[in-house]
Amino acid sequence: MSPNSQPKRIVIIEDQTAIREMLAEILRIDPAYKIIGESGDGQQACQLCLDLKPDLLVLDARLPGLSGVDILRRIAKQLKNTRVLVFSAYESPALVREMLEAGAHGFVEKTAGLGEFKKGLETIANGGTYFGPGVAALLRSVVANNNQAPGMDTLTDREREILKLVAESNSTKEIAQKLGISVKTVDNHRTNLMRKLNLHDVASLTRYALEIGLIDHRAQTW
Repeated sequence: MSPNSQPKRIVIIEDQTAIREMLAEILRIDPAYKIIGESGDGQQACQLCLDLKPDLLVLDARLPGLSGVDILRRIAKQLKNTRVLVFSAYESPALVREMLEAGAHGFVEKTAGLGEFKKGLETIANGGTYFGPGVAALLRSVVANNNQAPGMDTLTDREREILKLVAESNSTKEIAQKLGISVKTVDNHRTNLMRKLNLHDVASLTRYALEIGLIDHRAQTW
């Protein structure tokens, strides 16, 4: 950092306290960064980001309250200058794509280590994009094998949202409440996505969502 430049203001959103505190400690000793906020809860994180307007956001993909994708979708329009690095234990083509579409600028897997994390953070802070080695290999494999899930490219963003919520065992009424739409609209979207995917029951939709990495298999109990 040059003598006249200001440190980048950072918010860390990570539900595992030990990891969150470790990241904060590592970044506090670097004069290029200034920690201005931390949270382990997705719902609280949205308001924290909107209030503090950080230069950089370090974000886990899986959080209680709201997911990382949901947080990005809620803050993206108001925080267009905030650069986002996803630091996650979960990596799948669907998750990486969702995070990038929602506004992330980089994605580093937690197994890559702290050196890779710092490299990714520095890269996005300087205006670039960055993928950890595991994520980069995953994306190369998808491109090389044209690994697009059958029918996924035909779904609208809303249909993908509903697919994820259905697979997470939400009822039609619960989905309507979460998305702020009518029950009838949810039914219409679900009918359309089932037709497009040629799947005809909730169990099939759930298996499909698991296979493409849209939901975490550890969250399922059936």
